[in-house]
Amino acid sequence: MAQTLQERIAAALGTVIDPRAGENVIASGMVRDIGTSVEGRVHLTVLLDPRHDATLVRDIRQALERVSGVTDVKIDVRDPRERAPARSAPQGAGAPERGAARGTGEARSRMLPVMDEKPAAAPRPSVPPPVTYPHLGQILAVSSGKGGVGKSTVAVNLAVTLAQRGARVGIMDADIYGPDIPRMLGVNRPPPVVEEKIIPLEAHGVKLMSLGFLIERDQPAIWRGPIVMKIVTQFLRDVAWGTLDYLVVDMPPGTGDAQLSLVQATQVRGAVIVTTPQDVAAGDALRGAKMFERVGVPVLGIAENMSWFECPHCGKPSALFGSGGGQRLADELGVPLLGQIPLYPRVMEGGDRGQPIVVAEPASSAAKALGALADRVVETLG
Repeated sequence: MAQTLQERIAAALGTVIDPRAGENVIASGMVRDIGTSVEGRVHLTVLLDPRHDATLVRDIRQALERVSGVTDVKIDVRDPRERAPARSAPQGAGAPERGAARGTGEARSRMLPVMDEKPAAAPRPSVPPPVTYPHLGQILAVSSGKGGVGKSTVAVNLAVTLAQRGARVGIMDADIYGPDIPRMLGVNRPPPVVEEKIIPLEAHGVKLMSLGFLIERDQPAIWRGPIVMKIVTQFLRDVAWGTLDYLVVDMPPGTGDAQLSLVQATQVRGAVIVTTPQDVAAGDALRGAKMFERVGVPVLGIAENMSWFECPHCGKPSALFGSGGGQRLADELGVPLLGQIPLYPRVMEGGDRGQPIVVAEPASSAAKALGALADRVVETLG
């Protein structure tokens, strides 16, 4: 007799082991409230405390996506210490398929209901007190008000330049929407784990850890605050960074969960805000800078990217995106303009090849501007 969809889901989850409990995630009670719709959509809750490896969420998702008949997977990640809200039985969502989860104890008798199509209320994140990590040196956040301004490019070249100056540097890719640092540094393989510590990869003298290592290349990161907080904390606590002078953190654009998670998890020494010259980008960057100020993180200064295009034939600069936005933003915030970086096609090409411009063409005007920016950051910190 053919298995029902619920039975296939239960069998798939039975292959995912919770290492802390030594049994599968259903039997351990880690997976709760499994629901399905008649169209093959699956919704479930995963109870993940700070001691768990956050990659378990990825393993659960991948196991379900391989199940025949599953068209979509939605996972709510909750801290088991939080009290789950009471949920009424779903009404009118279609006739459920019959079947029970295979497991032990409570999991054996739990039926898999038809999923309630109403969106679940967002859980309130559990906020631990900030922790100091002296071995990580000075933690620098590189952020922006909007995407597409070259924030990750600035973060990568800043980290590599600091390493070239003789500093011990790590870069932590916390951009959950576009974890591009592995590509920009030319590494793309899972980091090893030794004695429950994640070993960061290394490129151009910089140690690297990225959210891109936890998800597939084409998988969207649809994560709420609690899981973002857990991943940021794990990258600070459970990665064998060694002793660093600087840890550069590439933040996602805007003022969301990742920024708040970082400043709640540890003491951030300062933030570099990246913008382009036009006033629209500078206005968005202003909001990002004010967020850091509000949570007690000093803004070290402004990095203006794509300040002008330098003609490769005559060398004449052209202000394609206007001019002066970075300086006006710096003046409004009362912080220095750390540097102006020209728009140079080789910067983009080097990022795609894993060759930062300060390595590929150190004599170019863009590389020199990024080197001067790194020197200003060190000077401001000093």
